[in-house]
Amino acid sequence: MGKSKAGRGAVSRAPVADAAAPSPRCFNAPVTDYDVLRVFCAANGGYGNELGVVRNGSLIPAQDDRQELAAKLGFSETVFVDDPERGAIDIYTPTLRLPFAGHPCVGTAWLLDVPELVTPAGTVGVRLDGEFTWIEARPEWAPPRTLRQYATAAEVDALPVPPPGEWIYAWSWEDEAAGRIRARAFPGRIDERGDSRSSGAGACTGDIEEDEATGAAALLLTARLGRALNITQGVGSQILTAPQPEGWVEIGGRVILER
Repeated sequence: MGKSKAGRGAVSRAPVADAAAPSPRCFNAPVTDYDVLRVFCAANGGYGNELGVVRNGSLIPAQDDRQELAAKLGFSETVFVDDPERGAIDIYTPTLRLPFAGHPCVGTAWLLDVPELVTPAGTVGVRLDGEFTWIEARPEWAPPRTLRQYATAAEVDALPVPPPGEWIYAWSWEDEAAGRIRARAFPGRIDERGDSRSSGAGACTGDIEEDEATGAAALLLTARLGRALNITQGVGSQILTAPQPEGWVEIGGRVILER
């Protein structure tokens, strides 16, 4: 595909020092630059789930420091790039390290412009197809969550945020014949103080309760249903999926460099 060794853009855009003021437990992580992407955007470029990517992850080798920085930034996931040539990455939520996650892999694959990513869970295949970036992963790599089906999209839209603790992916068919699905994702994350955590700046205060777009949940749903899906999640994000041979699943979406 004519891959660029430098990826998209030579310099990261946003210094950590410009991030929202952290809570008292989030102030010791090393300062470095990071990019902010929106992944699984709609056709008009709107919506999508924000992702932080630290391209020079080797400057922060300790997992404790990475975890602290991920908590300070407050995105649903932050990626540390350990080797941009190989696509080796390390993924953190504000509270834990993940062996694999969907929207971080899609976003980082687009940013680095590499043919594959190396995660602790395994090697993730990558392909670019017009405006969409696709990754290929295995359902068993995804963290567990409850896939809860509802009768109509209106029911999904009307759901209140559930109490923290259980990771729920609520979904319904919009058009079953066409594979169109309406979904919402409630991470239910809890930190040691009992606070719910999710995407967006300020997650150290536990004030965000719904993820706008989640590739791993879409991967699990695709494996369960055994068919290609066109998912509208959150306010208006779009996730495409397709089953592949031998249990693999492709996840695709649009990515935008926000800053």
